[in-house]
Amino acid sequence: MGALAAETAGSIYTCVDANGRRITSDRPIPACLDREQRELGATGTVRRVIGPSLTEHERAQLEAQKRKQEEERNRIADERRRERVLISRYPDRAAHDAERAAALESVDVVTATAVKRIDELKERRKTLDSEMEFYQKDPAKAPMKLRRELASNEADIEEQQRFIAGQDQEKQRIHKRFDAELAQLRQLWAARAAVPAVLPGGAAAAAAR
Repeated sequence: MGALAAETAGSIYTCVDANGRRITSDRPIPACLDREQRELGATGTVRRVIGPSLTEHERAQLEAQKRKQEEERNRIADERRRERVLISRYPDRAAHDAERAAALESVDVVTATAVKRIDELKERRKTLDSEMEFYQKDPAKAPMKLRRELASNEADIEEQQRFIAGQDQEKQRIHKRFDAELAQLRQLWAARAAVPAVLPGGAAAAAAR
């Protein structure tokens, strides 16, 4: 208590209230809790500036602003990390093109398997259609096994066709992803290439010589 009293002894608080009046007191001024106050020493020097006391709503707003700023800093830091990973994985255009080609090739492989399966199903369909020729006048007399196999064959072909269409869409997604990456990488590559050109004064002079 004695130390605190000694520390605050001779302190003068001053502020300008909401009505523009300058108020001076030997203790914090209640009329200026919503605005800045100055604590002066005995010689008139400013010991400290006391900020306005915040309302609960103002504190909540300030905390929300701080959280938003922190989130933005984290977002920027995450983006920088992703950029470092990206340029490390693809140091040049050739590396990125090779990765794109590999991704497309994997889709082409499974698509080719589906195309081959359709060819096999169509060959089988020829045999089934040949058997159905015996029942052209009255298809209802065809054996149930034959009719079921025809229906199954048609359904299998449609399924493979849907699969191929899905793989075509996958290739479009791959191109879209790699195009977006390439646009970003071009900026990163350009920024990296520009770094050696920015030299300290001494280094630049030495390079000039």
